[in-house]
Amino acid sequence: MRANRLIVGVLSIALLAIGVVLIAYLIMELGSGNTATNSSDPGVFNVPEVETTQETQTGGPEDKTLRVSIPRMARVADAAVPDADGDDEEALGQNAAIHLKGTGFPWQEEANVYLAGHRLGYPSTPSFLAFYDLDAMQVGDEVYVEDANGKEYTYRVFDNFVVGPTDLWVTETVPGKNILTLQTCTLPDYSQRLIVQAELVNEA
Repeated sequence: MRANRLIVGVLSIALLAIGVVLIAYLIMELGSGNTATNSSDPGVFNVPEVETTQETQTGGPEDKTLRVSIPRMARVADAAVPDADGDDEEALGQNAAIHLKGTGFPWQEEANVYLAGHRLGYPSTPSFLAFYDLDAMQVGDEVYVEDANGKEYTYRVFDNFVVGPTDLWVTETVPGKNILTLQTCTLPDYSQRLIVQAELVNEA
């Protein structure tokens, strides 16, 4: 009996210590301002730095803010998604996601509409756990995007996978298609990018 109490006591102390370490690690990661990188350094959430731009095509509203709803991800419902650079931590921290500046838009015939959001984010902000459920997305799930003019675009998921932080091909277009890419980090070490891709299937 005494041995059992001793084992339980040791396990409780070990679990408490692990919890303290994880909380400290989370606080340090959330405090990091380095978000846009193509580095393989696993220490930070990272958004690709795009080298080419898909924004050269004309058309679409002047206000590039999108509104996004993802039924499979309850925290992303009519969420405002601004057009922002990948290193804009204020935009990433204050929104469920950002549209990565330099990537395409829904109104373009051929585009890769690249949206990135925090997996954990910041408590008491729209970023908190916004993309936590991205790994639950399945082929066939739909993502709804609305532009500033109120035009609605429906995307249907066709793939999900994990890439390294130097795999920039995920930001590129697919010939003849308009696709949407959703990105967040892998857990627990942030070392990879979790990607979900969907294709435009309807406009209204």
